[in-house]
Amino acid sequence: LTPAAPRPHPHPPPLAPQTCPLLLRVFTTNNGRHHRMDEFSRGNVPSSELQIYTWMDATLKELTSLVKEVYPEARKKGTHFNFAIVFTDLKRPGYRVKEIGSTMSGRKGTDDSMTLQSQKFQIGDYLDIAITPPNRAPPPSSRMRPY
Repeated sequence: LTPAAPRPHPHPPPLAPQTCPLLLRVFTTNNGRHHRMDEFSRGNVPSSELQIYTWMDATLKELTSLVKEVYPEARKKGTHFNFAIVFTDLKRPGYRVKEIGSTMSGRKGTDDSMTLQSQKFQIGDYLDIAITPPNRAPPPSSRMRPY
């Protein structure tokens, strides 16, 4: 008796992504406001950190889904997620913030398909997500403008 030859799998395995994932460091607030830039100073970061392995083509909607897995209260319909990239300022010490878009639980939006790459996210940048519970208006934008 000879052992049977292994049978080919009926479905070929999915192709592995051509690029390695990156470690995305995400910081969240649940008061609708982004973290202050001084919270990122001198090697410190806010305590609300999530670490997500993802790719540069991850969309804001996909990232919203990952955050909702960790924070069940953010799953409520109407919860607003405002995304910003926090990056090192090359002209002076410290960090700067650039708001890039927003999503809402249970509702399609124009920013849903926006990717990290399309917003010039660089490996090493942070993502700051200001979460606003439903029925609470997001605070007026305090967007920091480049000089």
